[in-house]
Amino acid sequence: MDSLLSRAAVLRRTALTLLAGTLALTLGVSASAQNYPNKPIRLVVTFPSGGAPDILARLFSEKAQLGQPVVVDNKPGAGGNIGADFVAKSAGDGYTLVLGTVGTHSINGSLYEKMPYDMVKNFSPVSLIASAPNLLVVNNNVPVKTVPEFVAYLKANPNKLSFGSPGVGTSVHVSGELFKSMTGTQMTHVPYKGRQFAIPDLVGGSIQLMFDNMPSALPMAREGKIRAIAVTTAKRSSAAPEIPTIAESIPGFEATTWFAMFAPAGTPKPVIDRLNAEVLRVFRLPDVAERLKTLGLEAVLSSPEELSAYQASEITKWTKVVKESGAKAE
Repeated sequence: MDSLLSRAAVLRRTALTLLAGTLALTLGVSASAQNYPNKPIRLVVTFPSGGAPDILARLFSEKAQLGQPVVVDNKPGAGGNIGADFVAKSAGDGYTLVLGTVGTHSINGSLYEKMPYDMVKNFSPVSLIASAPNLLVVNNNVPVKTVPEFVAYLKANPNKLSFGSPGVGTSVHVSGELFKSMTGTQMTHVPYKGRQFAIPDLVGGSIQLMFDNMPSALPMAREGKIRAIAVTTAKRSSAAPEIPTIAESIPGFEATTWFAMFAPAGTPKPVIDRLNAEVLRVFRLPDVAERLKTLGLEAVLSSPEELSAYQASEITKWTKVVKESGAKAE
């Protein structure tokens, strides 16, 4: 009996010790979240400066009122994987974040044979930020002005036209693959090492078309250097409402370039909620919304849960497109 009582006492002491440890850890996390942030926050951009992800990150950095500076850190390379992997392997404390894209968080997982990170398991979603259509643009010598004319021309001239992109697996590339899949047409993909190399060839006629990002393609179309045919989003863009959607001719077609904020997995929910609230506040500011509009971007804000569900649906869609196309990144 004494032995049993002694063992029971030991078990009680052990349980109390574990409970105390758990409470201390919980209180520590809670206190840390309440004091967040108490040092500068690093916001990693997975592409070079000057592009849409960089612009969005710097807008947030400029307008955020978190009591600490938000420092933008560009870490480009490998289709965005280098920067995303850096954040995936960072501490989940809210001090290292990533401006993720449709590529880094939905396409690349099926494109790269050896992904350095898991697009879902290694991240805590914060919020969607913005989206942009890609714009189907053609060289001025291509004799089409509408999507039906374009499809008919492709079917009459299989593999005669080439479409360029800034690289294998980019949204510009997979938009073209989705178009081929849904229309039963054939085109040759020509990947470049960046948009700056593809555009001159499009204007000059070495390639005949692109499904380029709206912010870069729209100004050139308006200058008459190339011809805009349609946008890839489900709805017309507020930046160019006169341009029809591909879906108006091909129901169900949608290819959206989106941008979102993610934190490393394990980031406390109070920290995620604090960041989410600030993202929503910043990108609802009238001057920020106007700036996005001039760039062909649109604020698309969400809860963490909504971003998680949207990301899952995007992974499903693009995995199918990438597998059907046979595309693989080097």
